[in-house]
Amino acid sequence: MAVKNKKELSTQQQENLLDILKIRFEKNPNRHHGLEWSAIQTKLESQPEKLWSLHEMEHTGGEPDVIGKDEETGDYLFCDCAAESPKGRRSLCYDAEALASRKEYKPANSTVAMAEAMGIALLTEAQYRRLQELGSFDTKTSSWVETPSAIRQLGGALFCDFRYGTVFLYHNGAESYYAVRGFRGLLHV
Repeated sequence: MAVKNKKELSTQQQENLLDILKIRFEKNPNRHHGLEWSAIQTKLESQPEKLWSLHEMEHTGGEPDVIGKDEETGDYLFCDCAAESPKGRRSLCYDAEALASRKEYKPANSTVAMAEAMGIALLTEAQYRRLQELGSFDTKTSSWVETPSAIRQLGGALFCDFRYGTVFLYHNGAESYYAVRGFRGLLHV
């Protein structure tokens, strides 16, 4: 089967991705108590655009896995569960405005633009803290998180990491970028 557009996976790519996701799901039952893979796979197969987003999460090093179910919508929640901030999503400033403000040494992209292009949402601080209840993430790296507009209007942006058994929330200029800072995404399926 030919790929019709760049946001659609071939049958082989879908099968490979579903195999990876199933293996990860089975290896990490603590992330999704009471959920059954067969129901999740059925929902994924009916939403090819979500499979494409998960493929992008996987391709950039996010190691997406199911971390729960939204009881209001019935959506399964996939989140980047790589131990450290995804390698393919590092060295990015926060958003397009921050990228445009850099006069030299511009990064290749911004966190907000990349997340949007992938069809995923940036984690909020609360979502980041909930993720840390499922394991220890970002013990050597950090991840940009969704920044309230009041902070962003003043030129800042927020990021988190996990050190000393604690989640820390910090601020930086939105135009800054570092080799050890990326972002984690959330996808509703």
